[in-house]
Amino acid sequence: MMRINLLPHRQIKRAERQRQFGLMGLMAAVAAGAVVFMGWTYLGAQKESQLERNGRLEKAIASLDKEIADIRNLKDQINNVLERKQIVENLQTNRSQAVVILDELTRQLPEGLYLKSIKQQGNLITLTGVADTNARVATLVRNLSVSNWMELPNLVEIKSFTLNGIKQNEFNLTVSLKVQKAEEAPVKNKIKGAQS
Repeated sequence: MMRINLLPHRQIKRAERQRQFGLMGLMAAVAAGAVVFMGWTYLGAQKESQLERNGRLEKAIASLDKEIADIRNLKDQINNVLERKQIVENLQTNRSQAVVILDELTRQLPEGLYLKSIKQQGNLITLTGVADTNARVATLVRNLSVSNWMELPNLVEIKSFTLNGIKQNEFNLTVSLKVQKAEEAPVKNKIKGAQS
């Protein structure tokens, strides 16, 4: 019987398989490296693109912030101008108010009564004066309650005193100015214009 030594043949096949396995491992490593490199490159490009977009957005936000600040400054300036305009309109509306108040008071004062002081705070007028009788003060209160320009007279205090043997009454009262409606003011102005 013949004996065949298969050992070198097996060794050659094993060496061939190891060489093929090494080549496949090397090719897998190269392919994995290429995939990693391509993924890294793709992610880097995406990151750069996103950073560029973020930069553009930050510039746009900074520009909008500046425009918003300019708009706020303009709104503040507009509010200041409107406040000044309102003050001027109030002054224009109320410039003849003192004359009207004094004229109305002289019309409503009964005889035997004179005023010592007139003070105005907003729409409230405080009158201090002297009358020869309490009836004169009551007449003044009634006259002011039906006045076209004043309303709600309120007698705060009245006290008697004697001066040179004559009994007199010192009084203190408050009265409110009527709020004139916008429609009434032109009508009164037309009436005044017609009278003059």
